[in-house]
Amino acid sequence: MSTVNYSDKIPNNVNLSEDRTLQRALEGWLPNYLDWWQDMGPSGSHGFDVYLRTATSTTPDGWATFGHVKMPDYRWGIFLAAQDAERKVNFGEHKGEAVWQDVPGEHRANLRRIIVTQGDTEPASVEQQRHLGNTAPSQYDLRNLFQVNVEEGRHLWAMVYLLHKHFGRDGREEAEALLERRSGDADNPRILGAFNEETPDWLAFYMFTYFTDRDGKFQLNALAESGFDPLARTTRFMLTEEAHHMFVGESGVSRVIQRSCQVMKETGIEDPTELRKLGVIDLPTLQRYLNFHYSVTIDLFGADQSSNAAIFYSSGLKGRYEETKRSDDHLLKGDGYKILEVKDGALVEKEVPMLNALNEVLRDDFIRDSAGGIGRWNKVIEKAGLAFRLTLPHKAFNRHIGTFAGIRVSPDGRAISESEWALNVNQWLATKEDRAYVASLMGRVVETGKYANWIAPPPIGINKQPIDFEYIRFN
Repeated sequence: MSTVNYSDKIPNNVNLSEDRTLQRALEGWLPNYLDWWQDMGPSGSHGFDVYLRTATSTTPDGWATFGHVKMPDYRWGIFLAAQDAERKVNFGEHKGEAVWQDVPGEHRANLRRIIVTQGDTEPASVEQQRHLGNTAPSQYDLRNLFQVNVEEGRHLWAMVYLLHKHFGRDGREEAEALLERRSGDADNPRILGAFNEETPDWLAFYMFTYFTDRDGKFQLNALAESGFDPLARTTRFMLTEEAHHMFVGESGVSRVIQRSCQVMKETGIEDPTELRKLGVIDLPTLQRYLNFHYSVTIDLFGADQSSNAAIFYSSGLKGRYEETKRSDDHLLKGDGYKILEVKDGALVEKEVPMLNALNEVLRDDFIRDSAGGIGRWNKVIEKAGLAFRLTLPHKAFNRHIGTFAGIRVSPDGRAISESEWALNVNQWLATKEDRAYVASLMGRVVETGKYANWIAPPPIGINKQPIDFEYIRFN
């Protein structure tokens, strides 16, 4: 079933009305969700009519419609990709068996952990971004922020549905806890570290949606291979929405670069201090933001050697990115993979069993994918005739999880002393002064067709609308 039923209180394409117990449980969770949205969703936004995309089908050619809607009235729902009755487990010890429609008892705890961890990231990012609407650089950007927010809310619904349907009382308790944790809360924080970091300004938001939502892409792709079919079908549809979030990040950074390059070309000024006097973001500051968000994000993939990753794969719970396109035996028992360690003050490779290195495999896939956007950003700079180039720092730089936790490594991949780190860190990571300067630019611009001085307009509007379209009606 691909068409979404909007006649139900909770829109869905899973025939929710045929399971009255589940329907009542989710309808009981709905008011708590709406209370959370009122308290922790985008601040000051509840009365606006926002030009949002809403899923109407999970088929590629009809999964969204656009229209103005107040966000508290947005029809969040439960949407799974179409079921393939012939689908088999493609990896691990159950390879070749029919996928599971119910949770196998021996995998119950691990599946619940996977779903809860994924689910926790969704409201966390909304909480991290809740104040950004107060400093939006344009209506276009404000609308994109709100679209990201409502879709993260829907991704929370996706995981809560699985918890309620497949995990009984434990699942219901976990679903409640997803609304109780808070990003950055000292007593009850979100599960993963990156989702407790602040997103204080729009440059941080663009970097977050480029890098951290890209982590989401890779995690969801790995879960879309799962032998637990409801999870696979859920995440396959979530990936459709995740692509927009990464677009917001990549295009946002590109527009910041374009505007900065424009001012540099017009004035002949490249010195960062002088450029700041002109109200744009200098490229070295942008590089320091990039370094921070990239390094925080690659920590999300976990330790470079992980027995849990091996268990998840061998059990058929979580595959690799594009698992079915790989040419190995999809069992990996005799395979190795090279990871890095520090030996005698230098980074060296060592080979370990691939099953234990699957976090690193996924991290390396992410790194290769991330490099594409950096190349496109550099083309903007190159087109402006400027010599500066953005780079991804070494994957051991500024790490807090795994082998490199607590080890100082420079962006170019040298193991360095604490004193050398202290001497150079302000050139490598955004400083308080950098963040204060960027914050000083964050004045709210919401007049139709107007854009803040520090960012270029987009080349095209949303859904073929003009860039001066009234994306938000302020009531």
